[in-house]
Amino acid sequence: MRQFSTSLLLWYTVLTALIMTSCHSPKDLEFRDFNGLSLDKAGFTASALKINLVYFNPNNFGLEVNRTELDIYIDSNYLGHSSQLLQVEVPKRDVFTIPLRIDVDMKNLLKNGLIALMNKEVSVRAVGTVKLGKAGVYKNFKVDYSSRQQFSYFF
Repeated sequence: MRQFSTSLLLWYTVLTALIMTSCHSPKDLEFRDFNGLSLDKAGFTASALKINLVYFNPNNFGLEVNRTELDIYIDSNYLGHSSQLLQVEVPKRDVFTIPLRIDVDMKNLLKNGLIALMNKEVSVRAVGTVKLGKAGVYKNFKVDYSSRQQFSYFF
């Protein structure tokens, strides 16, 4: 009987150690680049841009991006909003792309952002939430990303 309880205790100890080492918090996705900037729809009051965001997943597991809700700012001036349902596979330890469609308020762009877009380098900020998950279980994660970007595409 004593041998059974010792082996049971050893089994629980090993199982607990395995669970504790495998349940560490996931690492943040790393922004790498953006590409494919194009005009999707042009209008006097509203326009739409398409852009691909390139990320790297440093985790040992894959995920899915299910929804994005982002406000985009150029040099602290509001450019537009991206709200979309999408299914993007995020492979483990690999680079992946998230396609975004940004609805641009042309009145605000002409009033505040046109001068910012004429600069060769601008500050880009994305604020909002991204819904990530796996196997039908999703969770909203806050996004507040800023970087300096070259916009030689325009000029």
